[in-house]
Amino acid sequence: MCGRYSLINIDELGNRFRIFDPSIGFRSHFNIAPGSTNPVIIQHEHIEAVSMQWGLVPHWSKDVRAVHRPINARAESLTEKPMFRGLLKDKRCLVPATGFYEWKKEGTRKIPFYLHLKHDPLFAFAGLYDIWNNPAGQGLHTYTIITTEPNDLMTPIHNRMPAILKREDEDRWLSGNALTGDEMREILAPYPPGEMESYLVSERVNNPRVDDGQLIQPVKGL
Repeated sequence: MCGRYSLINIDELGNRFRIFDPSIGFRSHFNIAPGSTNPVIIQHEHIEAVSMQWGLVPHWSKDVRAVHRPINARAESLTEKPMFRGLLKDKRCLVPATGFYEWKKEGTRKIPFYLHLKHDPLFAFAGLYDIWNNPAGQGLHTYTIITTEPNDLMTPIHNRMPAILKREDEDRWLSGNALTGDEMREILAPYPPGEMESYLVSERVNNPRVDDGQLIQPVKGL
């Protein structure tokens, strides 16, 4: 799964993703947690960044307070789940990130690791989004991050990882073009492990209220 991530190169969003208007008032965050509001990239007439809450609320939900809000969606079952199936046509999105956290279970402990790309400081997870409207017609934009099977780097840590898009696949995912099953599997495949790095970080990341640069610094042991 993917339950925390970072996004710290905010000034580069516009150039990196060719955003029409990147000024959405977001600052760098080192510990993004579910329920928070973050920039998500979509494409209609043009590519734009939109502020959305992490945790998907389907547009057909009657009560936003009672609905289950998934933060992740399994790549292998996207076409089987009604919550996600309809979004694959025109609600695909990019979730910008600079890294993510995962916890390795060792007995009763959960050891936090930080993972990022070696040569691309700003990348994108594959995501899906939806818009729920309240009775007054006010829209709530929410998103979920797609996960896939772990690569060789991730396997010793966790049995899932976020679907990180290769640069050449970002336009295909963001477009409204239909994707075949083979194309979906290709785009949402585990990211090449040789292009990633992982290391231990402080357990301070366990507290979602902690949000500073020390969180992504490696530690020798816990």
